[in-house]
Amino acid sequence: MAIRPQTLTLAVVPVLVGSALAWRDGAPIDWPVFLVTLVSALCIQAGTNLFNDAADGEHGGDGPDRIGPRRVTGMGLAAPGQVRRSAWLLFVLAFVAGIYLVYIGGWPILAIGIAALLAGWAYSGGPRPLSHTAWGEVFVVAFFGLSAVAGSYYLQRGQFSTALPVVGMALGLQAAAVLLLNNLRDHVSDRRAGRQTLVQVMGTRPAYWVYGLLMLAPFPLLAMLLSPSGLGMAWLALPVCLWLVWRCSRLSPSPAMNAQLGLTAMAQVLFGGLLTLTLLLSHSSALTAGAA
Repeated sequence: MAIRPQTLTLAVVPVLVGSALAWRDGAPIDWPVFLVTLVSALCIQAGTNLFNDAADGEHGGDGPDRIGPRRVTGMGLAAPGQVRRSAWLLFVLAFVAGIYLVYIGGWPILAIGIAALLAGWAYSGGPRPLSHTAWGEVFVVAFFGLSAVAGSYYLQRGQFSTALPVVGMALGLQAAAVLLLNNLRDHVSDRRAGRQTLVQVMGTRPAYWVYGLLMLAPFPLLAMLLSPSGLGMAWLALPVCLWLVWRCSRLSPSPAMNAQLGLTAMAQVLFGGLLTLTLLLSHSSALTAGAA
């Protein structure tokens, strides 16, 4: 419950897309590197979720009136210290996996890995947690989009590409929609706890519009990079995203948003999965054309 497995896909998708993009650009997939990258990304996200569970439980943010899924610390199923020790264990595992990745990728991967670990702790820790500010969505775009895609790509190809910022931004925006929806659902309890999330700063009505922007902007963004035809099967996710934007507009901040949050995470999986398949098939097509 504490690691929130229903949203761990946010760590998986950028690794898949970054690796597929490297393969499309001519790099053979190094499967051990791919698997270790995936494990490291999952450990960092799960550890971040555990730190958040412990911190919110201690600060009374997950009380009995919480309308979101129940949290382990808030329900008293585990002590904050136990949850926090589990978080540190996952961060240690990510660090150990990172040693191998740094050996493969050098200082750029070292910089990305250290930044990710520090940000994962700072999201809920320290005197000014990121989760209590309007910068949470920026954090998600940066680490569940830009750096995750760039790091995965670099580990496979040994260099960066000018396409990485656009691809990373596209995936990060949809990941940020998950956090925005979470904060929209919890805006009453967040206000009581003194949090100044993006939803608190701009209000609930604009938050619905921003959710729509985060879900739909990746399509024209990537179309400018890859051309509309280059997006291939990824366009099939557009009707799903449009439906989710419409569905969200009809929901009030309530437990009904729990299902919407899960569907939003799955929509990112659909978009990222179809984009991955498109990149893989475009590489295979290029190989076939070259052989002919």
